[in-house]
Amino acid sequence: MHPVESFIYKYEGQQKEIMLYFYNVLSGQPGIIAKIAFGIPFFNRKTWICYLNPKKNGGIELAFTRGNELSNHSGLLKAGNRKLVRGVVFNTLKDIPFDEINEIIQEALLLDEKVPYHIKDIFFKKPDTESL
Repeated sequence: MHPVESFIYKYEGQQKEIMLYFYNVLSGQPGIIAKIAFGIPFFNRKTWICYLNPKKNGGIELAFTRGNELSNHSGLLKAGNRKLVRGVVFNTLKDIPFDEINEIIQEALLLDEKVPYHIKDIFFKKPDTESL
């Protein structure tokens, strides 16, 4: 059994169903590699795409590591206190707006494919001296 599947099957009920759904959707995308990192399931291609974060209240957060770069047309993704990551928590499988989530996943995959990721540019960007 894949390590991510082993992780998922340790959970019960809605948490397990939600994580299995996202595992199947994400691992079915071309080039996606699922693995456990920082103790939770991550999905990577060139860079980290997203991860599943089980919540103590019974929900599952689907979080996108480059969420700040996504359009978020649906308004589903929330930052909380995070600069880069955006996510949405689901408590039941029926809460998932499948079309909107699929759009977000496809946009995140396109971003990963087309736009290089430079973390140091975000944190160490030099001020634009021409506008001063």
